[in-house]
Amino acid sequence: MTEILIIVEVTTEGRYVARGVGASIFTEAGDLEHLRGAVRDAVRCHFDDADRPRAIRLRLVRDEVIAA
Repeated sequence: MTEILIIVEVTTEGRYVARGVGASIFTEAGDLEHLRGAVRDAVRCHFDDADRPRAIRLRLVRDEVIAA
């Protein structure tokens, strides 16, 4: 695997939640800087050295509700 996709969402409380696609990875943090470090740590813990992806792609998903 050369890359892993991580979906990042912002909670209603303003925290960032990250979930791996195709891997059981979940972490959260109060800001994006800390989330990046938490995601790196989670990926390192989840994969062995030989299987670890070389890149981590963060996809920030933002839902917005507007009145019709």
